[in-house]
Parts: sequence; structure tokens; C-alpha cells
Amino acid sequence: MLFDAISAVVNFVYVFTSVYALVIIAYILTSWVQLPYSLRGVQRFLADVCDPYLRFWRRLLPFAVGPIDFSPMVAIIALGVFAEIIATILNRF
Repeated sequence: MLFDAISAVVNFVYVFTSVYALVIIAYILTSWVQLPYSLRGVQRFLADVCDPYLRFWRRLLPFAVGPIDFSPMVAIIALGVFAEIIATILNRF
């Protein structure tokens, strides 16, 4: 019974981090183009969801290489590392 609960939590963490990484990628892609007025709500939603997390990484990474922002890449890698750490900790039980 405990194994099923731990397995469910690990699966949730993997799914959550995967979906959030996809949301960050969608935010990046929509920030490059001017969306039609009917889709600006989606762009605002993506900004509201992603900006707080990306702002955290932008503060930690004060350097930038010209106009290239590496914080989304670092943020997605950190999500993957977080998921693996949580899975490793939970699988030890």
C-alpha cells in the first residue's frame, strides 16, 4: 500500500515537471512572435505562470550573453534535477 502511494507521488512529480517544462517552452515560443488579439490571453496566462519561476533564475544568473537569455534552459534543467532528487528520495522508502 505504501509502495503504491510513493509510486503515485513519484509519477505526479514527473508529470508535473514535464508539463511545467512544456509550459515554459510554450512561453518562450509565444514571446518571440506577436500573437493575434484572440490569443493574447493565452500569452498572458503563460507569462503569469512562468515569469515568477524564471525571474528566480534570472536573479541567480546575472550574466547574459548579448540578447540571449539562458534562464529558461537552466530552469528546465533544474526541474529535471528536482524531479530526479524527489524520485530518488521517495524510492528509498
